[in-house]
Amino acid sequence: MFEGLIQIALTLIILVAIAPAFGNYMARVYMGEQTMLDRAIKPVEEIIYKAGNIRFSDSMTGWQYARSLFYSNIAMGVFVFLIFMLQGVLPLNPTSLSAPTWDTALHTTISFLTNTDQQHYSGETTFSYLSQLTLGFLMFTSAATGLAVGIAFIRGLTGRPLGNFYIDLIQSITRILLPLSLIIGLLLLIAGVPETLAGPAVANTLEGGRQVIARGPVAHFESIKQLGENGGGFFAINSAHPFENPNAFSNLLATLAMVSIPASLIHTYGIFANNKKQGWLIFWMVFTIYVGLIAIAAIGEFQGNSQVNNLLGIAQPNLEGKEVRFGWAETALWAVTTTGTMCGAVNGMHDSLMPPGGFATLFNLFLQIVWGGQGTGTAYLFIYLILSVFLTGLMVGRTPEFLGRKIEKREIVLASVVLIIHPIAVLIPGAITLAFPDSLAGISNPGFHGISQVMYEYASAAANNGSGFEGLADSQPAPTGLWWNLSACFSLLMGRYVPIVALLLLADSMTNKQPVPETTGTLRTDSVLFTSVTAGVILILGALTFFPVLALGPIAEGYAISGQSLPPTINVPAEIKPLSLPTISPGQTIPTPNN
Repeated sequence: MFEGLIQIALTLIILVAIAPAFGNYMARVYMGEQTMLDRAIKPVEEIIYKAGNIRFSDSMTGWQYARSLFYSNIAMGVFVFLIFMLQGVLPLNPTSLSAPTWDTALHTTISFLTNTDQQHYSGETTFSYLSQLTLGFLMFTSAATGLAVGIAFIRGLTGRPLGNFYIDLIQSITRILLPLSLIIGLLLLIAGVPETLAGPAVANTLEGGRQVIARGPVAHFESIKQLGENGGGFFAINSAHPFENPNAFSNLLATLAMVSIPASLIHTYGIFANNKKQGWLIFWMVFTIYVGLIAIAAIGEFQGNSQVNNLLGIAQPNLEGKEVRFGWAETALWAVTTTGTMCGAVNGMHDSLMPPGGFATLFNLFLQIVWGGQGTGTAYLFIYLILSVFLTGLMVGRTPEFLGRKIEKREIVLASVVLIIHPIAVLIPGAITLAFPDSLAGISNPGFHGISQVMYEYASAAANNGSGFEGLADSQPAPTGLWWNLSACFSLLMGRYVPIVALLLLADSMTNKQPVPETTGTLRTDSVLFTSVTAGVILILGALTFFPVLALGPIAEGYAISGQSLPPTINVPAEIKPLSLPTISPGQTIPTPNN
């Protein structure tokens, strides 16, 4: 246990150390200040701006920003869908894979376009190298889209113009995602992750058989997968595969990569708001919730399954569904981090988590702010801050203000839209699926765990996470596979684009407001008291909205496991005597029994 806690603590310490420096760098990038990459990157950016007729001085309104985002996403989506449907006749297809079904291609396109990367297929047996490389392209653009929205929202809150979507998109790639992905990709190569366009390797086994070992351009895919909070695996078992995550070093690197940008963006906000104290307070609030959920998951995995432990007569951690390279501690840390950051990559099977781990991961997907999606998660966090200002203002009889600007009806309506879309995108398709468990769901585990499997799938899609409890027939032919692909597309689109529009309109509304002078009656939002109130609002709203799902899923499953009795013992009849063997001394001749 001690070794596992040291591993978790070391990761958290590194995160706290790098977040402020990285947040300061991102603030300099988006504020147009000089950075160390200017000399190398600026000439490339100027060529892109000229080719696209993008003028640096043009700032957009909320609707203009949203329309630009939609136009670019639609164009990229159509391009990638065509690549999938034509992959059978396109190059870089060493295993001659045919095109997937149209619904699988559609779901995959929308999934990667929305930074979700939910997979209803096995990568190595469904998509060619060209298709996988195309998915890598979407990993950059979808992550950059989320970053652009997040930074536009921060600008609006702090009274600045929203900026230009295309410039924010390009700079997110050239200044942040691409340089770091190159560094991480090289480190993964050193760690043993392959990067090749050669076909699968064929090995002759000792038994005289042949084993086909899938490989491909994995290292660069893995780096942006983690850094961009994409999470889609090159192989079916994702980061539990030794070619994606071969050792403890690659596991640490991947964990820090997926949490570094969303954690650092909070410090970026503090710089934009000229209030680093508030940035630190918000950081520690999210960090505290994050550590609490890690503790819940880790304790559950360390204690293991009480039924198994009673049968064995010893207490041992839950090792089902885990890679021995990482064990219970690193799997618990990864599970909470990947669902907290909306990355969705897995280094163990979430379906095998104990109920406390299932609770922590589902709770993350419901809240969406620990640490949240790429850019958009930080925006969701400030939606809760705005609601907290509004609620506390009502309680004390003061006009709610945030960063010197009044919070009025329009802001509350837009904030409510952001929060209410998520339960709609999760609970409605989940209820329909559970109403037809045989024809639609294809649930492998009946009872409480089956409820968790279904609701996790839609929560993962709506939160743009992409991980899954699995155990569902989502990769099977129609009707189950078709239902999962199309219904998940509904959650993917609703959970991504409706909140983005509301966030941009809210930011536009805030930036156009006249600042209000601060007085003695102004509610300060950079205090420990207000931050604690915000944490309470987050936990209460999240718990109340989805408490029935948590109660019928992981909580009920936990009670069921702890309350089950042991399997009945076998009573041996008295006439059946146990076999007794004589004691044989060294050198003694063993008599041969008579027939």
